[in-house]
Amino acid sequence: MEVTKVPKKIVTVIEPKRSMTVDKEKYRQKRVAAYCRVSTDSEEQLVSYANQKKVYTEMIASRKDWCFAGLFADEGKSGTRADKRPEFNKMINDCLAGKIDYIITKSVSRFARNTVDCLDYVRMLKSKGIGVYFEEQQIDTLKTDSELYLVIYAGFAQSESESISKNITWSVRKKFEEGTPVFMYKRFLGYKKGADGEPEIVPNEAAIVERIFNLYLAGETVDKISKMMQAENYDIPGKTISFSKGMIMNMLSNERYCGDVILQKSVTVDCIEKKRKKNTGEAPMYYVQNNHPAIIDRVTFNKVQEELARRKTKTPGSAKSSITSTGKYSRYALTDVLICGNCGTRYRRVTWSRNGTKRIVWRCISRLDYGKKYCSDSPTIMEDKLQEAIVRAVNKFNKQDNATYKALMRATISEALGLNGDPEEVDMLERKIEALNNKMLTLVNESVSSGDGIEAHESEFMTLSQEAELLKQRIAAIQESTAKDNGEQNRLEQIQAIIAERESKCMEYDDSIVRQMVECIKVYPGGKLEIIFGGGYLVEESV
Repeated sequence: MEVTKVPKKIVTVIEPKRSMTVDKEKYRQKRVAAYCRVSTDSEEQLVSYANQKKVYTEMIASRKDWCFAGLFADEGKSGTRADKRPEFNKMINDCLAGKIDYIITKSVSRFARNTVDCLDYVRMLKSKGIGVYFEEQQIDTLKTDSELYLVIYAGFAQSESESISKNITWSVRKKFEEGTPVFMYKRFLGYKKGADGEPEIVPNEAAIVERIFNLYLAGETVDKISKMMQAENYDIPGKTISFSKGMIMNMLSNERYCGDVILQKSVTVDCIEKKRKKNTGEAPMYYVQNNHPAIIDRVTFNKVQEELARRKTKTPGSAKSSITSTGKYSRYALTDVLICGNCGTRYRRVTWSRNGTKRIVWRCISRLDYGKKYCSDSPTIMEDKLQEAIVRAVNKFNKQDNATYKALMRATISEALGLNGDPEEVDMLERKIEALNNKMLTLVNESVSSGDGIEAHESEFMTLSQEAELLKQRIAAIQESTAKDNGEQNRLEQIQAIIAERESKCMEYDDSIVRQMVECIKVYPGGKLEIIFGGGYLVEESV
């Protein structure tokens, strides 16, 4: 009977991204104000106000990191409603105007007898980074446990949520530190929960996963793979698997399929509204190698990551309303650049059918939806005539200013070919390599201190070293397109070949030229066109 050797589970910490932000504010004194309510009797009021001002001025002046930002005092009878306290409102406005950083007050009841008001103002100020200190209760609202004591006056409601959230966060992070991941098996194709509680491969599901990875490496698009999987109507009992484009993309980039896990990829930013965001350095991430059996081997997985990065640089990612070479692809290049010069609305592609004959035209969306109510004079343009006008404009641009035309074409082709790497992906990979190097350094120190020698951890060193090398290879593949040394000549030749091909077909309409070079096409009554190229170069044409 053959014995299968199971690789040892290795947990490494990926340190948070180091902030390079210059923060000059942390070196200045905190501007501290005091709020109180004084007696309604005019004579007592003056004495009380003077005494409190003296006390708070001395208190604030005694600290080197504080400076006095004023005393705000309202009459004692007006504590139930904030709109009846002019000084309170003035203080809040000064806070919002950035004139106050911290507030000191005698007690919660002095700050506001209306508990709802108190909590609303405290939370609003806290969201701006401004704290309130209640002397009697010794509550500092900037401290993590302050909300608990404040909410006692409002029935514990929010405090309970925050307390539960903190407990859950603590327990989850403790599991992360130990390298214990959470698997959502219902939405995770290829695995089920085994008898020992660990992930176990489901053979028939694993076959689907392998097929998806192989199809992608064979050149199929995510969209085509998605449609193929959906058309085959896989029956996967007990799981919600949609095979949508988003799901396929997530599968292809999910390190869990090669047996590894990255923990704490996202963090909770608001436990009340349940808001989460991508972890960009707010907390450490934990990279666990050999956590569970792999469906995809590391070599194949890394090839897919390289291919994802390569295609990502070719696929524009922003969603600007004015489409340039970095814009979002739509089915037709003209959809996002063709606008009505009369009302500013975009044009839409429409198919006209009459007497069995189909014609493709472009029409103003406002005119289509509302008739002449908002756009009285926008022309309908035949698609073939529009494309002919665009071809004439491109050639006119080339003839009028060949140097600018060539410079714009070279720049946009370079971007479309993916000569810009993915800095976010590279940063993540570099942090993983740093984590692996730190792990190896820790093993060296442990070997020296225990006297066991390096040989005792040889297999772990080998695993860590191989993984670091694979990650370096992936970085090299991503950065290959941006290298300015050995590959420059090849890229120039590639760009030149595309330019030459376009010039050989200068009388043919090309969607890629519109996507990459045209910023906007304005359509005016009478069929006049203003075609604006990148950099603002304008060419007039007519249909």
